Amino acid sequence: MKVKTFPLLLFGVNCYVVYDPEGKEAVIVDPGIVDNREIDTIDEFLAENQLKVVGIINTHLHIDHALANTGLARKYDADVLAHPDDAFLGTRMLEQAQQFGLPFKIESAGVSKDLKDGDKIKVGNGELEVIHTPGHSPGGIVLYDKADGFIISGDSLFEGSIGRTDLPGGDMAKLLYSIKKRLYTLPDDTVVYPGHGGPTTIGREKQSNPFVRG
Repeated sequence: MKVKTFPLLLFGVNCYVVYDPEGKEAVIVDPGIVDNREIDTIDEFLAENQLKVVGIINTHLHIDHALANTGLARKYDADVLAHPDDAFLGTRMLEQAQQFGLPFKIESAGVSKDLKDGDKIKVGNGELEVIHTPGHSPGGIVLYDKADGFIISGDSLFEGSIGRTDLPGGDMAKLLYSIKKRLYTLPDDTVVYPGHGGPTTIGREKQSNPFVRG
């Protein structure tokens, strides 16, 4: 499968379209979209590649990664998928918006299907495996494409950094465990597409990430 990155205005979040160019299916990951022009850009990409959206996936349910869930689910007639341990965040979207001073009025994240550790998500002829990585949030997950050697890491692991743990449900000890035991056990050449910033690799982070080394 392939990955297309769409940097978003809000908090510099990376929204991803993971797609199978042969099977013509795609999932949209972490749509923290606040501008219709961002939706238009994604629409154009989907149309150019003749892709059908088969799911909206959240690596976690902080508002900056989930703002457009309901709208995109309706637009593409697709389910919204997330880990149930983040359900309390999904129902507190308005509270999260107020916490960050955002002028948005949304009631929930609109999750329609739960994901658990080890689940496999079919995308055309490809497959994403769910890896539960609590710490940044209780229900944080990483999406792993073993065949093509990449992960969508959400806010668990960044290039040279890790996710913050001072938000509700955050836990530094759990995050460090998730990274060391769930992510750093992946092949070193696995490409990491994070929720913010540029891509990196597992091997690079094991060697040089100042917060947690392999």
